[in-house]
Amino acid sequence: MIYSILADIVVFIHFLFIVFAVIGGVLVLKWWWVIYPHLISAFWAAMVISMGWICPLTPLENSLRQSAGEAGYSGGFIEHYFLPIIYPEGLTREIQVWLGVGVILINAVIYSIILYKRFKSA
Repeated sequence: MIYSILADIVVFIHFLFIVFAVIGGVLVLKWWWVIYPHLISAFWAAMVISMGWICPLTPLENSLRQSAGEAGYSGGFIEHYFLPIIYPEGLTREIQVWLGVGVILINAVIYSIILYKRFKSA
């Protein structure tokens, strides 16, 4: 039971990390110091998805699920949880690259707005 709960917590943390990596730049408008962990997170997320790597949280979740007597899964977090919703046919290398580019572009827009507002008020 505890392993199953821990696995669910890992999934929740994984999800929060993805949200932070993709749109966490908006937090920089309120807290400037968030820029450092956010840029590192966005870079990591873009690299993991565009290079086809497996995030370390995925094997951790699988290990916890197996310890709980549940089945783990192959592939990555995005493939397992999000692709069945967004891309039912499965993840291709090209889609992975575009998702990585998307993370970078979304953050480029967010940081362009932040810089515009910062220099406009100066």
